[in-house]
Amino acid sequence: MATSPRQVGVGVTACAVLIAALCSVASIVATSSNTSIRTPAPPQRYTVVADGHPLAVWGRTPPTPCAALVLIHGRTWSSRPDFDLQVPGLSRSVLTSLVAQGVAAYAVDLRGYGESPRDASGFLTPSRAAADVAVVLRWVAARHPKLPAPALLGWSQGAAVAHLAAQLPGLPLSSLVLFGFTMEPGLKSAALPVPELPAYEKTTRADALLDFISPAVTPAAVASAFADQALAADPVRTDWVHEEEFNALDPSRLTMPTMILHGSLDPGVPTDVTARFFSNIAASRRQWTLLSGGDHAAQVEDTHAAFISAVVEFITRPAPPRR
Repeated sequence: MATSPRQVGVGVTACAVLIAALCSVASIVATSSNTSIRTPAPPQRYTVVADGHPLAVWGRTPPTPCAALVLIHGRTWSSRPDFDLQVPGLSRSVLTSLVAQGVAAYAVDLRGYGESPRDASGFLTPSRAAADVAVVLRWVAARHPKLPAPALLGWSQGAAVAHLAAQLPGLPLSSLVLFGFTMEPGLKSAALPVPELPAYEKTTRADALLDFISPAVTPAAVASAFADQALAADPVRTDWVHEEEFNALDPSRLTMPTMILHGSLDPGVPTDVTARFFSNIAASRRQWTLLSGGDHAAQVEDTHAAFISAVVEFITRPAPPRR
């Protein structure tokens, strides 16, 4: 299979015939990157218990969903700023735009992020995060028993967690979207010493603005809103340890439909590394999509509509008939 990505331009919508056949679609205008909108009500907050620990899960669901999707935030910020950003006059909430396309969308705050407390250790590990995601996937599958198994999308380090979770056996998972993430196949990281206590390092406004490197697709109001909401949700960084557990990531173990998705200007997703990673994915249905002009935060920039269209088209595409 070819290893070249396909580019999706700003404002491109999903295939209307395909989506209409699969979903009870609300207006596609709802995902337009610059459509004036009313501020929606806050998402529903659920508590999912994983091994006795409460996890906050934020959800928006349409009356008759055609698919379900679980989203995992990145390393620094939790789900509300990453996937439910509120910008006056603009549609930038991933959850809201997914609902407009008929998708039941759920975003989990991993331990120590947003409204999910740290556990007694004070730290988070990749294997613990992946196990928690597996619990959330099973919870979503149980909420929507008439739908196909949920899809899973992770952003940045959340994509690494999603990849790790996808390798777990027996998971109810229909497809995987790795957004803003790549890795060199076979590259291993050394184990680092575990500190005695968490650092509880404060986050800063500069941290929140770091990913917005493409002013052509990033209105100032978007960057400012993201910084405000990110700092309010996550005033301190979550402390990760045992990150060598990510060494277990192996694209040859990704047998479910898998899409690599990223902004064309994302500096953290180099083309040569991504091509090697993509070539090693075992899935017979795999896709590599670029969001033209977008950077690492393409889901909330002017590439928002293209991001939504790419995700919805991929996770709702029917499986090819067996021969």
